[in-house]
Amino acid sequence: MPKIAKDTPLSEITLRRYEKPTNLKGRDLIRKLCLSIGLLQPGDSRDVIVDVLNVLLNAKKEKKELSSEEIEKLVIAERKKHKLPMIGIAPSNIRRQLKRLKDLFLIESIANSYRITEFESLQTIFEERIEKYYLKSIVDRVKEYFSSLK
Repeated sequence: MPKIAKDTPLSEITLRRYEKPTNLKGRDLIRKLCLSIGLLQPGDSRDVIVDVLNVLLNAKKEKKELSSEEIEKLVIAERKKHKLPMIGIAPSNIRRQLKRLKDLFLIESIANSYRITEFESLQTIFEERIEKYYLKSIVDRVKEYFSSLK
């Protein structure tokens, strides 16, 4: 039997539209953002990415970079504070979540430390890096496929 090539995307993004964030604050607001940009799946109980992003957003206020070990400790403290199960807090999973945030340009690493990209606002990061660059390149490629099927 001939091998079927696996179609592996060069890049991808998931965007979801939810209600306006009028009454959301703190962890709930971050969770909804993660759902909106595909970092979290609807109904997923494994939501440690919310805590990882929250910890980095709190560090941004002080313009502080954090190591993955510091992030892990702060994530555990956050989950205890909110009385959440200690699921997904293994160092390997924390590093995986950091990579996912980095792949979406929300964070960057500098000498084994992590921070919100250039300590910018998430809105600026979305507009400049995701919307204008990442999303545009994906939309342009999809248009090429449509154009090829004239």
